[in-house]
Formats: sequence, structure tokens, C-alpha cells
Amino acid sequence: MHVPAPHLLPAPPKPHYHAALRFTVSASAAPASPTAARRAVIVGGGLAGLAAATHLTSLSVPFTLVEASDRLGARVATDVVDGYRLDRGFQIFLTAYPECRRLLDFPALRLRPFYPGALVFVGAGEPFYLLSDPFRLPMRSLSAVFSPVGTLSDKVLVGLARLRAAATPDDVILSAPETTTGEHLTQLGFSSSIVERFLRPFLAGIFFDPALDTSSRLFELVFKRLALGDNALPEDGMGAIAEQLAARLPTGSVRLNTRAVSIDQSGVTLDTGETIPGDLGVIVAVEQPQAEKLLPQLSTREKAKKSERSTVCLYFSTDRAPVQDPILLLNGSGNGIVNNMFFATNVAPSYAPAGKVLVSVSLVGSFADREDADLADEVIRELGGWFSPGEVASWTHLRTYRIGFAQPDQTPPTTPAGRDPRVGEGLYVCGDHWCSATFDGALVSGRKAAEALAKDRGL
Repeated sequence: MHVPAPHLLPAPPKPHYHAALRFTVSASAAPASPTAARRAVIVGGGLAGLAAATHLTSLSVPFTLVEASDRLGARVATDVVDGYRLDRGFQIFLTAYPECRRLLDFPALRLRPFYPGALVFVGAGEPFYLLSDPFRLPMRSLSAVFSPVGTLSDKVLVGLARLRAAATPDDVILSAPETTTGEHLTQLGFSSSIVERFLRPFLAGIFFDPALDTSSRLFELVFKRLALGDNALPEDGMGAIAEQLAARLPTGSVRLNTRAVSIDQSGVTLDTGETIPGDLGVIVAVEQPQAEKLLPQLSTREKAKKSERSTVCLYFSTDRAPVQDPILLLNGSGNGIVNNMFFATNVAPSYAPAGKVLVSVSLVGSFADREDADLADEVIRELGGWFSPGEVASWTHLRTYRIGFAQPDQTPPTTPAGRDPRVGEGLYVCGDHWCSATFDGALVSGRKAAEALAKDRGL
């Protein structure tokens, strides 16, 4: 199957990072400041922790970042297995995120864009139906007008919603009346056909929430980014984002394989019994469950949210892709366990050895009652109905990733603009659970925590 026109995809936008930030980072070997003997401590080396560290570096604030695992990036990581690049779970980079544009060097990431649309599987024996961005590829979108994926009115509503989202300022989106995404789509007038066959699987792949209980504010914010930019993969995998940020940090400022077990105003105690003084403050930048263990007061600040946001990502290798273009495939049939899939090497050939194809398949939920091998067999059987049993019979299972906490709960009420990072004297919190559950949310929260610490210490 061939969906032409990947050559029509626009180039990723030019980043707008601050020259002052880059200069200060490059000058990190300058003479020590009067605060050199006093340091801040950052607990957690995911995107939020790396953003906090980057901004403390730019402000010449000394710090030690401790990370429990053997690498930085947390969920935004890529494993290289026999020449295949395996991102830890289904992740797509949205080039229109403003904080990412501000902080990251896009050309260095060598971003490879997806086709602006999706192929929708509606049932065995049926063709895949193409849905394209009507503003980028208007001629391609005409073929979807009479498809069974939504009504003609739905197609018009998608275009109108896109225009509205692109033109609405972020502060208006973040302060709008809040409901669930499912209720919001109903209020906008979308039919059950387009919700069930396209919007539900598409949004479930983003929010890991097939019930569409995610905040309407977050939906509008992400929909705006989708309208204004590309979906893309870095050539070296999603882990290249964390690696780029980590490369800017001062030598000796990061300690890997270092697990924090308790935190107070005086510093961070490790599982070895060592205490790292946090004279300038402590920034807690771990995911929500771990943050609440380290700072029990966090779990009482709001009503507890228990909805699961888990995902399973399975990778397969093969010699041939039945779809030849860089496009996302969605399960609009309402049956089966596969939510979405794509052929990663169609987007970025660097994701596999020469002559090989990397298949990425995503499920929503934990599937804790099934072994990896059984789950892989079930996925193969199901995808045999998408393509043909013979087509997928030769696929080789490479690895399964189970992401138990893929995202924090984003059901209303939420504060996607972010909360005050200060949670105690000299204690600060950041992460996507403290802002919006997006790459940008994590980066923004890290910056705000670093700025608050510096301001409170007169730095």
C-alpha cells in the first residue's frame, strides 16, 4: 500500500532557543562563583530534571543531579538492540511545542516527519481509509470525504476545529471551561462514527486513555500543536532529546545509579545511607508515584486520581513493510487489542539495519495477566487480519516494553498551565504531573522549578 506525497511534508520549524542560554552553558568552565561550595540537588534525570539542570547551568547555580537508573531520559529513552533503535514505548515528537523549540536544537536532532494524517483499519476484508490534514494536503483529503470514517459534517468540523485551535492563544485554552475530551467532542458536534473509528484510537495513542476522560484543555492544547507543526522522530531515536540536554551539563554534575530514599530541607538521603546536602534547595523531578513516596505531603494536596495510564509497546522486525509510507495506522474497528502501529523505518530508516524493517505496535493498558510471548502471538494473529496471515507470519518479535506509568492522570480538574513548584522551604517539584502531560509540560515545569529556586536564593 502506498500513500504518496511524503515529499510534500514541510520541513521541521527552525528552533528558537535562546542564544544567552547556549552561551552560558558553553561557558560552564568559568571561574567558580561565591556559591560554589553550596549546591542544589535535583532528584531525577527525566526531561523535567534535565530542563531544571539546564536552566540552573545557564544561571551558574551549582547542582548535583542524581538518577536512580544507569542513564538519563527516564521514559524518553532509546535502546539499541542488534542495530534496531527501540524507543521505550510509543512516542512521537511534536515540533510545534514552544518550550521544545526554545530549548532544543532541532537541526541536530535530524527530525524525520510523519505523513500528516493516518490510515484507519475498519475491519477484516475492508481497505484502509486515508485521513489527511486538509490544510496541508487538500487534494489527498478529498478521497476521505465519502469514506465510512465519519460523516461529511465530521470532516468539515475537523477543519474548523483545526483553524480554531491554531488561532487560539494558549492562555485562553488553559483557562477555558473544563470537561472531559469525550464530552468536549460531543459538544463540538462530532458523530459517534468519527469518534469511534478515528478520534478515540488516535487520542488513546497520545493520552493512553481510550475512555477519553482526559481534560478538554489538554486535548485543545495538543490539537493546536498538531495543527501548527509536524509529528516526527529523531534519526537517532527519542533518546537523542535527553542526550542533547545532558550534553550541556557541567562535567561531574550527574550521578547515575544513585537512588534517593528520603528528602528534606537539609538534603537528599540515598539508599547507601549517604546524604547529599542541598544547601541551595532540592528539586524533585521524578514521576508522580515516586514523588509522592519521597514527599508524602504531595498525595494530600489534591484528590487522589487512580485512573491507569499504562501502555505496552511491541517491536517486530521483518524484511518488507506492507505499507510503504511514514504514516500512523489506527485501529478503527472497535475489535482487538492493537490500538495503533507504524513502520518506524518508513519514517526514519536509521531505526533498523540496512534492508530491515522495524514494526512498532502499541496497546493501551497494562495487560498484566499475559506473558510477553503470548501477547506477541496475539498481536501477530490480530495483524494478520489487517494485512494477511502470510504477510505477518515472518515477523520476528524483538522486544516488549511495558510502561506501567506512561502518563499521570489528566482527568478534570487539572492545571495544565502548571502549579507553583514550591512545596516547602527549599523544596521544589517538577514533572509532567505538575504541569501538562506532554514533553513541553515536563520541560516547562523543570524551568519553573529552577527559576523559583534561583529567585528564592537570590541567585
